[in-house]
Amino acid sequence: MALIKSISGIRGTIGGKPGESLSPVDIVKFAASFGTWVQSRHKKGVLKVIVGRDARKSGIMVNNLVIITLRSLGINVIDLGMATTPTVELAVTGTHADGGIIITASHNPAEWNALKLVDEKGEFLSALDGMKVLEIAASENFNFVSNDLTGTLEQDDTWGKKHIDLILALKLVDIKAIRSSGFTVAIDCINSVGGIILPQLLRSLGVDKVIELNTFPDGNFAHNPEPLPENLKGISEFVVKGRADIGFVVDPDVDRLAIVCEDGTMFGEEYTLVSVADYILRNTPGNTVSNLSSTKALRDITSSYGCKHYSASVGEVNVVEEMKKREAVIGGEGNGGVIYPELHYGRDALAGIALFLSHLAKCNTKCSALRKLYPQYVIAKKRLTLDPAIEFSEIIDDVKNHFQGHITDERDGLWIEHINGWVQIRKSNTEPIMRIYAEGRTSEEADDLADMVIRIVKKT
Repeated sequence: MALIKSISGIRGTIGGKPGESLSPVDIVKFAASFGTWVQSRHKKGVLKVIVGRDARKSGIMVNNLVIITLRSLGINVIDLGMATTPTVELAVTGTHADGGIIITASHNPAEWNALKLVDEKGEFLSALDGMKVLEIAASENFNFVSNDLTGTLEQDDTWGKKHIDLILALKLVDIKAIRSSGFTVAIDCINSVGGIILPQLLRSLGVDKVIELNTFPDGNFAHNPEPLPENLKGISEFVVKGRADIGFVVDPDVDRLAIVCEDGTMFGEEYTLVSVADYILRNTPGNTVSNLSSTKALRDITSSYGCKHYSASVGEVNVVEEMKKREAVIGGEGNGGVIYPELHYGRDALAGIALFLSHLAKCNTKCSALRKLYPQYVIAKKRLTLDPAIEFSEIIDDVKNHFQGHITDERDGLWIEHINGWVQIRKSNTEPIMRIYAEGRTSEEADDLADMVIRIVKKT
Protein backbone atom coordinates (compact mmCIF):
# COMPACT_ATOMS: atom_id res chain seq x y z
CA MET A 1 0.00 0.00 0.00
CA ALA A 2 1.14 3.57 -0.67
CA LEU A 3 0.08 7.14 0.06
CA ILE A 4 1.90 10.14 -1.39
CA LYS A 5 1.06 13.66 -0.23
CA SER A 6 2.51 16.49 -2.27
CA ILE A 7 1.81 20.08 -3.26
CA SER A 8 -0.02 18.82 -6.38
CA GLY A 9 -2.48 16.65 -4.46
CA ILE A 10 -2.76 13.26 -2.81
CA ARG A 11 -2.12 9.95 -4.55
CA GLY A 12 -2.18 6.36 -3.38
CA THR A 13 -3.42 2.81 -3.68
CA ILE A 14 -7.06 2.25 -2.81
CA GLY A 15 -7.88 0.46 0.45
CA GLY A 16 -5.79 -0.28 3.51
CA LYS A 17 -5.29 1.72 6.68
CA PRO A 18 -5.78 5.49 6.95
CA GLY A 19 -2.51 7.35 6.49
CA GLU A 20 -0.92 4.39 4.73
CA SER A 21 -2.99 4.30 1.54
CA LEU A 22 -5.77 6.24 -0.17
CA SER A 23 -8.50 5.31 2.30
CA PRO A 24 -11.91 7.00 2.55
CA VAL A 25 -10.60 8.85 5.63
CA ASP A 26 -7.71 10.31 3.64
CA ILE A 27 -9.96 11.22 0.71
CA VAL A 28 -12.34 13.13 2.97
CA LYS A 29 -9.52 14.83 4.87
CA PHE A 30 -7.78 16.05 1.72
CA ALA A 31 -11.01 17.13 -0.02
CA ALA A 32 -11.90 19.08 3.14
CA SER A 33 -8.47 20.71 3.25
CA PHE A 34 -8.78 21.80 -0.39
CA GLY A 35 -12.28 23.12 0.20
CA THR A 36 -11.10 25.02 3.28
CA TRP A 37 -8.20 26.47 1.26
CA VAL A 38 -10.66 27.63 -1.42
CA GLN A 39 -12.77 29.32 1.28
CA SER A 40 -9.78 31.14 2.76
CA ARG A 41 -8.56 32.16 -0.69
CA HIS A 42 -11.79 33.69 -1.96
CA LYS A 43 -13.65 34.72 1.19
CA LYS A 44 -17.09 35.07 -0.38
CA GLY A 45 -20.53 33.70 0.31
CA VAL A 46 -21.10 31.31 -2.60
CA LEU A 47 -18.22 29.14 -3.75
CA LYS A 48 -18.14 26.71 -6.65
CA VAL A 49 -15.79 23.77 -7.37
CA ILE A 50 -15.66 21.56 -10.48
CA VAL A 51 -15.16 17.80 -10.06
CA GLY A 52 -14.34 15.26 -12.78
CA ARG A 53 -12.83 11.78 -12.90
CA ASP A 54 -11.20 9.23 -15.15
CA ALA A 55 -12.66 5.73 -15.64
CA ARG A 56 -10.91 3.89 -12.80
CA LYS A 57 -13.15 1.45 -10.93
CA SER A 58 -12.53 3.32 -7.69
CA GLY A 59 -13.54 6.60 -9.34
CA ILE A 60 -17.22 6.55 -8.37
CA MET A 61 -16.44 5.90 -4.71
CA VAL A 62 -13.79 8.62 -4.57
CA ASN A 63 -16.03 10.99 -6.53
CA ASN A 64 -18.90 10.56 -4.07
CA LEU A 65 -16.68 11.14 -1.04
CA VAL A 66 -15.17 14.28 -2.57
CA ILE A 67 -18.55 15.75 -3.51
CA ILE A 68 -20.14 15.02 -0.15
CA THR A 69 -17.17 16.57 1.66
CA LEU A 70 -17.19 19.75 -0.42
CA ARG A 71 -20.95 20.16 -0.02
CA SER A 72 -20.59 19.61 3.73
CA LEU A 73 -18.36 22.68 3.75
CA GLY A 74 -21.14 24.67 2.07
CA ILE A 75 -19.44 24.64 -1.35
CA ASN A 76 -21.52 24.21 -4.51
CA VAL A 77 -20.26 21.43 -6.78
CA ILE A 78 -20.54 20.92 -10.53
CA ASP A 79 -19.88 17.26 -11.32
CA LEU A 80 -18.69 16.61 -14.89
CA GLY A 81 -18.72 12.84 -14.42
CA MET A 82 -16.05 11.13 -16.51
CA ALA A 83 -13.91 13.89 -17.98
CA THR A 84 -10.30 14.45 -18.98
CA THR A 85 -7.94 16.53 -16.85
CA PRO A 86 -7.75 19.34 -19.46
CA THR A 87 -11.56 19.29 -19.77
CA VAL A 88 -11.92 19.93 -16.04
CA GLU A 89 -9.34 22.71 -16.23
CA LEU A 90 -11.28 24.42 -19.01
CA ALA A 91 -14.56 23.96 -17.17
CA VAL A 92 -13.16 25.76 -14.11
CA THR A 93 -12.47 28.92 -16.10
CA GLY A 94 -15.50 28.47 -18.34
CA THR A 95 -17.91 28.42 -15.38
CA HIS A 96 -15.93 30.97 -13.32
CA ALA A 97 -15.50 28.35 -10.61
CA ASP A 98 -13.22 28.81 -7.62
CA GLY A 99 -11.22 25.63 -8.16
CA GLY A 100 -11.37 22.05 -9.33
CA ILE A 101 -10.57 18.49 -8.29
CA ILE A 102 -9.65 15.88 -10.89
CA ILE A 103 -9.97 12.33 -9.61
CA THR A 104 -7.24 10.49 -11.48
CA ALA A 105 -3.90 8.85 -10.81
CA SER A 106 -2.81 9.74 -14.33
CA HIS A 107 -0.34 7.11 -15.62
CA ASN A 108 -0.33 5.05 -12.40
CA PRO A 109 -1.74 1.48 -12.48
CA ALA A 110 -5.45 0.79 -11.98
CA GLU A 111 -5.22 0.16 -8.22
CA TRP A 112 -4.13 3.77 -7.71
CA ASN A 113 -6.22 6.91 -7.58
CA ALA A 114 -5.60 10.53 -6.69
CA LEU A 115 -7.00 14.01 -6.18
CA LYS A 116 -5.33 16.51 -8.52
CA LEU A 117 -6.03 20.08 -7.49
CA VAL A 118 -6.43 23.19 -9.63
CA ASP A 119 -7.09 26.82 -8.74
CA GLU A 120 -9.61 29.29 -10.18
CA LYS A 121 -7.43 29.68 -13.30
CA GLY A 122 -7.72 25.97 -14.02
CA GLU A 123 -4.02 25.53 -13.23
CA PHE A 124 -2.24 23.32 -10.73
CA LEU A 125 -1.52 24.94 -7.39
CA SER A 126 1.71 26.81 -6.83
CA ALA A 127 4.20 25.34 -4.36
CA LEU A 128 3.12 27.88 -1.74
CA ASP A 129 -0.60 27.15 -2.16
CA GLY A 130 0.03 23.42 -2.23
CA MET A 131 1.86 23.68 1.09
CA LYS A 132 -1.09 25.56 2.57
CA VAL A 133 -3.42 22.70 1.59
CA LEU A 134 -1.06 20.18 3.20
CA GLU A 135 -0.90 22.26 6.38
CA ILE A 136 -4.69 22.46 6.60
CA ALA A 137 -4.93 18.68 6.13
CA ALA A 138 -2.38 18.10 8.89
CA SER A 139 -4.20 20.41 11.33
CA GLU A 140 -7.68 19.17 10.36
CA ASN A 141 -8.88 22.74 10.83
CA PHE A 142 -12.18 22.26 8.95
CA ASN A 143 -15.52 23.92 9.66
CA PHE A 144 -18.47 21.94 8.31
CA VAL A 145 -21.87 23.59 7.91
CA SER A 146 -25.27 22.66 9.30
CA ASN A 147 -27.73 20.72 7.16
CA ASP A 148 -29.63 23.72 5.78
CA LEU A 149 -26.43 25.32 4.46
CA THR A 150 -25.17 22.32 2.49
CA GLY A 151 -23.74 23.15 -0.93
CA THR A 152 -25.68 22.31 -4.07
CA LEU A 153 -24.84 19.62 -6.66
CA GLU A 154 -25.21 20.09 -10.42
CA GLN A 155 -24.46 17.42 -13.04
CA ASP A 156 -22.98 18.77 -16.29
CA ASP A 157 -21.83 16.42 -19.06
CA THR A 158 -21.53 19.12 -21.74
CA TRP A 159 -17.90 20.07 -21.21
CA GLY A 160 -16.43 17.38 -23.43
CA LYS A 161 -18.16 18.91 -26.43
CA LYS A 162 -17.29 22.43 -25.28
CA HIS A 163 -13.64 21.38 -25.01
CA ILE A 164 -13.72 20.06 -28.58
CA ASP A 165 -15.42 23.22 -29.83
CA LEU A 166 -12.70 25.36 -28.25
CA ILE A 167 -10.03 23.27 -30.01
CA LEU A 168 -11.83 23.50 -33.37
CA ALA A 169 -11.91 27.29 -33.00
CA LEU A 170 -8.12 27.56 -32.67
CA LYS A 171 -6.62 29.49 -35.58
CA LEU A 172 -3.89 26.89 -36.24
CA VAL A 173 -6.23 23.90 -36.23
CA ASP A 174 -6.85 23.37 -39.95
CA ILE A 175 -9.95 21.19 -40.29
CA LYS A 176 -10.04 21.61 -44.06
CA ALA A 177 -6.47 20.31 -44.46
CA ILE A 178 -7.10 17.38 -42.13
CA ARG A 179 -10.31 16.40 -43.92
CA SER A 180 -8.64 16.66 -47.34
CA SER A 181 -5.85 14.32 -46.24
CA GLY A 182 -8.29 11.46 -45.67
CA PHE A 183 -6.34 10.14 -42.69
CA THR A 184 -7.01 6.75 -41.17
CA VAL A 185 -6.28 7.16 -37.45
CA ALA A 186 -5.88 4.40 -34.86
CA ILE A 187 -6.33 5.21 -31.16
CA ASP A 188 -5.55 3.43 -27.89
CA CYS A 189 -7.37 4.99 -24.95
CA ILE A 190 -6.45 2.45 -22.22
CA ASN A 191 -10.19 1.92 -21.45
CA SER A 192 -10.51 5.32 -19.81
CA VAL A 193 -12.04 8.71 -20.62
CA GLY A 194 -10.06 9.09 -23.83
CA GLY A 195 -12.33 6.42 -25.28
CA ILE A 196 -15.25 8.82 -24.93
CA ILE A 197 -13.74 12.02 -26.28
CA LEU A 198 -11.04 11.02 -28.82
CA PRO A 199 -13.46 9.53 -31.37
CA GLN A 200 -15.64 12.64 -31.05
CA LEU A 201 -12.66 14.95 -31.53
CA LEU A 202 -11.32 13.08 -34.56
CA ARG A 203 -14.66 13.01 -36.35
CA SER A 204 -15.13 16.71 -35.60
CA LEU A 205 -11.73 17.29 -37.22
CA GLY A 206 -12.89 15.55 -40.38
CA VAL A 207 -11.30 12.14 -39.79
CA ASP A 208 -13.83 9.60 -41.08
CA LYS A 209 -11.74 6.47 -40.53
CA VAL A 210 -11.07 5.93 -36.83
CA ILE A 211 -9.85 2.51 -35.70
CA GLU A 212 -10.51 2.07 -31.99
CA LEU A 213 -8.50 0.02 -29.49
CA ASN A 214 -9.33 -0.05 -25.77
CA THR A 215 -11.94 2.70 -26.00
CA PHE A 216 -14.65 1.29 -23.69
CA PRO A 217 -14.29 3.39 -20.48
CA ASP A 218 -14.70 0.65 -17.89
CA GLY A 219 -11.38 1.13 -16.10
CA ASN A 220 -10.06 -2.30 -17.10
CA PHE A 221 -6.69 -1.03 -18.29
CA ALA A 222 -5.57 -3.28 -21.13
CA HIS A 223 -1.89 -2.64 -20.41
CA ASN A 224 0.33 -0.53 -18.17
CA PRO A 225 -1.23 2.93 -18.56
CA GLU A 226 2.00 4.89 -18.93
CA PRO A 227 2.36 5.57 -22.69
CA LEU A 228 5.92 4.25 -23.06
CA PRO A 229 7.17 2.14 -26.01
CA GLU A 230 7.33 -1.08 -23.96
CA ASN A 231 3.61 -0.72 -23.16
CA LEU A 232 2.46 0.07 -26.72
CA LYS A 233 3.16 -3.09 -28.71
CA GLY A 234 -0.57 -3.66 -29.19
CA ILE A 235 -1.28 -0.30 -30.82
CA SER A 236 1.90 -0.60 -32.90
CA GLU A 237 0.65 -3.86 -34.44
CA PHE A 238 -2.85 -2.40 -34.66
CA VAL A 239 -1.64 0.55 -36.76
CA VAL A 240 0.19 -1.67 -39.23
CA LYS A 241 -2.59 -4.23 -39.49
CA GLY A 242 -5.25 -1.55 -39.99
CA ARG A 243 -3.07 0.35 -42.48
CA ALA A 244 -3.54 3.50 -40.45
CA ASP A 245 -1.66 6.68 -41.28
CA ILE A 246 -1.00 7.35 -37.62
CA GLY A 247 -1.77 6.09 -34.14
CA PHE A 248 -2.50 8.17 -31.04
CA VAL A 249 -2.15 6.90 -27.46
CA VAL A 250 -3.26 8.79 -24.37
CA ASP A 251 -2.92 8.10 -20.67
CA PRO A 252 -6.01 7.59 -18.45
CA ASP A 253 -6.68 11.32 -17.92
CA VAL A 254 -5.66 12.43 -21.44
CA ASP A 255 -2.97 14.99 -20.66
CA ARG A 256 -0.14 13.00 -22.26
CA LEU A 257 0.11 12.06 -25.93
CA ALA A 258 2.23 9.39 -27.62
CA ILE A 259 2.30 8.96 -31.40
CA VAL A 260 2.80 5.81 -33.48
CA CYS A 261 3.99 6.10 -37.09
CA GLU A 262 2.31 4.31 -40.00
CA ASP A 263 5.03 1.63 -39.99
CA GLY A 264 4.41 0.82 -36.32
CA THR A 265 7.48 2.65 -35.01
CA MET A 266 7.26 5.06 -32.11
CA PHE A 267 7.38 8.76 -33.01
CA GLY A 268 8.85 9.24 -29.53
CA GLU A 269 7.08 10.81 -26.57
CA GLU A 270 9.82 13.44 -26.36
CA TYR A 271 9.05 14.42 -29.94
CA THR A 272 5.31 15.01 -29.48
CA LEU A 273 6.10 18.49 -28.14
CA VAL A 274 8.95 19.01 -30.62
CA SER A 275 6.72 18.38 -33.66
CA VAL A 276 3.83 20.49 -32.38
CA ALA A 277 6.26 23.29 -31.50
CA ASP A 278 7.68 23.12 -35.02
CA TYR A 279 4.19 23.73 -36.40
CA ILE A 280 3.41 26.53 -33.95
CA LEU A 281 6.73 28.32 -34.54
CA ARG A 282 6.36 28.04 -38.30
CA ASN A 283 3.15 30.04 -38.05
CA THR A 284 3.60 32.13 -34.88
CA PRO A 285 7.30 32.56 -33.96
CA GLY A 286 8.03 33.08 -30.29
CA ASN A 287 9.65 31.66 -27.18
CA THR A 288 9.34 28.02 -26.09
CA VAL A 289 9.68 26.32 -22.71
CA SER A 290 10.24 22.73 -21.59
CA ASN A 291 11.52 21.19 -18.38
CA LEU A 292 15.16 20.40 -17.76
CA SER A 293 14.57 16.68 -18.36
CA SER A 294 13.18 17.20 -21.87
CA THR A 295 15.02 16.69 -25.13
CA LYS A 296 17.46 19.24 -26.50
CA ALA A 297 15.68 18.86 -29.86
CA LEU A 298 13.14 21.51 -28.83
CA ARG A 299 15.95 23.99 -28.24
CA ASP A 300 17.39 23.15 -31.67
CA ILE A 301 14.04 23.59 -33.43
CA THR A 302 13.37 26.84 -31.59
CA SER A 303 16.79 28.22 -32.56
CA SER A 304 16.19 27.30 -36.21
CA TYR A 305 13.32 29.83 -36.23
CA GLY A 306 15.48 32.49 -34.62
CA CYS A 307 13.56 32.19 -31.36
CA LYS A 308 14.57 31.57 -27.74
CA HIS A 309 14.09 28.41 -25.70
CA TYR A 310 13.92 28.48 -21.89
CA SER A 311 14.01 25.64 -19.39
CA ALA A 312 12.04 25.04 -16.19
CA SER A 313 12.20 22.65 -13.26
CA VAL A 314 10.35 19.37 -13.66
CA GLY A 315 6.61 19.68 -13.04
CA GLU A 316 3.76 21.20 -15.01
CA VAL A 317 3.29 24.09 -12.59
CA ASN A 318 6.95 25.08 -13.05
CA VAL A 319 6.72 24.92 -16.83
CA VAL A 320 3.56 27.05 -16.82
CA GLU A 321 5.18 29.64 -14.55
CA GLU A 322 8.18 29.90 -16.89
CA MET A 323 5.93 30.05 -19.97
CA LYS A 324 4.07 33.03 -18.54
CA LYS A 325 7.31 34.72 -17.56
CA ARG A 326 8.75 34.27 -21.07
CA GLU A 327 5.45 34.80 -22.91
CA ALA A 328 6.04 31.47 -24.65
CA VAL A 329 3.86 30.52 -27.62
CA ILE A 330 4.22 26.79 -26.89
CA GLY A 331 5.67 24.67 -24.12
CA GLY A 332 5.33 21.46 -22.18
CA GLU A 333 7.17 18.39 -21.03
CA GLY A 334 8.98 15.59 -22.78
CA ASN A 335 6.49 13.02 -21.50
CA GLY A 336 4.09 13.90 -24.31
CA GLY A 337 2.64 16.91 -22.49
CA VAL A 338 1.75 19.78 -24.83
CA ILE A 339 0.77 23.15 -23.31
CA TYR A 340 -0.69 25.61 -25.81
CA PRO A 341 -1.54 28.97 -24.17
CA GLU A 342 -3.96 29.93 -26.96
CA LEU A 343 -6.26 27.29 -25.43
CA HIS A 344 -5.20 27.13 -21.77
CA TYR A 345 -2.17 26.65 -19.52
CA GLY A 346 -2.40 22.89 -19.05
CA ARG A 347 -1.11 19.75 -20.73
CA ASP A 348 -3.73 18.76 -23.27
CA ALA A 349 -3.46 15.65 -25.48
CA LEU A 350 -6.59 16.65 -27.41
CA ALA A 351 -5.08 19.96 -28.46
CA GLY A 352 -1.87 18.08 -29.26
CA ILE A 353 -3.75 15.73 -31.60
CA ALA A 354 -5.51 18.55 -33.45
CA LEU A 355 -2.32 20.55 -33.91
CA PHE A 356 -0.24 17.52 -34.92
CA LEU A 357 -2.79 16.41 -37.53
CA SER A 358 -2.87 19.94 -38.94
CA HIS A 359 0.94 19.86 -39.15
CA LEU A 360 1.03 16.41 -40.77
CA ALA A 361 -1.67 17.34 -43.28
CA LYS A 362 0.12 20.51 -44.38
CA CYS A 363 3.49 18.73 -44.65
CA ASN A 364 1.84 16.21 -46.97
CA THR A 365 4.18 13.44 -45.86
CA LYS A 366 4.09 10.22 -43.88
CA CYS A 367 4.36 10.32 -40.11
CA SER A 368 7.67 8.41 -40.13
CA ALA A 369 9.12 10.85 -42.69
CA LEU A 370 8.10 13.81 -40.53
CA ARG A 371 9.88 12.28 -37.54
CA LYS A 372 13.13 12.03 -39.53
CA LEU A 373 13.11 15.80 -40.07
CA TYR A 374 13.93 16.44 -36.41
CA PRO A 375 17.32 16.30 -34.65
CA GLN A 376 18.01 12.83 -33.29
CA TYR A 377 18.58 12.52 -29.55
CA VAL A 378 18.16 9.64 -27.12
CA ILE A 379 17.52 9.92 -23.38
CA ALA A 380 18.73 7.26 -20.92
CA LYS A 381 16.80 7.10 -17.64
CA LYS A 382 18.39 5.33 -14.69
CA ARG A 383 18.11 5.26 -10.90
CA LEU A 384 20.42 4.61 -8.00
CA THR A 385 19.64 3.81 -4.36
CA LEU A 386 20.96 6.51 -2.06
CA ASP A 387 23.15 5.80 0.94
CA PRO A 388 21.33 7.51 3.85
CA ALA A 389 24.70 8.36 5.40
CA ILE A 390 25.62 10.61 2.46
CA GLU A 391 24.09 14.06 1.99
CA PHE A 392 22.74 14.67 -1.51
CA SER A 393 24.59 18.00 -1.53
CA GLU A 394 27.87 16.06 -1.32
CA ILE A 395 26.88 14.05 -4.38
CA ILE A 396 26.07 17.25 -6.29
CA ASP A 397 29.45 18.75 -5.37
CA ASP A 398 31.35 15.65 -6.53
CA VAL A 399 29.52 15.51 -9.86
CA LYS A 400 30.02 19.26 -10.42
CA ASN A 401 33.72 18.95 -9.72
CA HIS A 402 34.03 16.25 -12.35
CA PHE A 403 32.33 18.45 -14.96
CA GLN A 404 34.19 21.68 -14.25
CA GLY A 405 33.85 24.18 -17.09
CA HIS A 406 30.45 22.85 -18.18
CA ILE A 407 27.26 24.92 -17.99
CA THR A 408 25.24 23.81 -14.95
CA ASP A 409 21.78 24.48 -13.51
CA GLU A 410 20.81 23.68 -9.91
CA ARG A 411 17.13 24.65 -9.92
CA ASP A 412 16.13 20.98 -9.96
CA GLY A 413 18.89 18.77 -8.59
CA LEU A 414 21.87 19.23 -10.89
CA TRP A 415 21.70 19.64 -14.68
CA ILE A 416 24.91 19.71 -16.72
CA GLU A 417 25.25 20.54 -20.38
CA HIS A 418 27.37 18.08 -22.35
CA ILE A 419 28.83 18.17 -25.84
CA ASN A 420 25.87 16.43 -27.53
CA GLY A 421 23.23 16.73 -24.84
CA TRP A 422 23.03 16.91 -21.06
CA VAL A 423 22.87 14.91 -17.83
CA GLN A 424 20.67 15.56 -14.79
CA ILE A 425 20.55 14.07 -11.30
CA ARG A 426 17.52 14.53 -9.08
CA LYS A 427 16.64 13.20 -5.66
CA SER A 428 13.25 11.49 -5.51
CA ASN A 429 10.65 13.06 -3.20
CA THR A 430 8.97 9.71 -2.54
CA GLU A 431 11.73 7.07 -2.57
CA PRO A 432 15.31 6.81 -1.20
CA ILE A 433 16.71 6.99 -4.72
CA MET A 434 18.21 9.46 -7.14
CA ARG A 435 17.29 9.62 -10.80
CA ILE A 436 19.94 10.00 -13.47
CA TYR A 437 18.75 11.21 -16.88
CA ALA A 438 21.22 11.69 -19.71
CA GLU A 439 20.77 12.67 -23.35
CA GLY A 440 23.06 12.02 -26.30
CA ARG A 441 22.94 11.58 -30.05
CA THR A 442 22.80 7.79 -29.66
CA SER A 443 21.62 5.38 -26.98
CA GLU A 444 25.24 4.37 -26.37
CA GLU A 445 26.26 7.99 -25.84
CA ALA A 446 23.39 8.60 -23.41
CA ASP A 447 24.08 5.36 -21.50
CA ASP A 448 27.79 6.13 -21.25
CA LEU A 449 27.11 9.59 -19.84
CA ALA A 450 24.61 8.27 -17.28
CA ASP A 451 26.97 5.44 -16.27
CA MET A 452 29.82 7.94 -15.85
CA VAL A 453 27.74 9.88 -13.33
CA ILE A 454 26.74 6.68 -11.52
CA ARG A 455 30.41 5.77 -11.12
CA ILE A 456 31.15 9.22 -9.69
CA VAL A 457 28.27 8.91 -7.22
CA LYS A 458 29.33 5.44 -6.08
CA LYS A 459 32.78 6.83 -5.19
CA THR A 460 31.23 9.55 -3.01
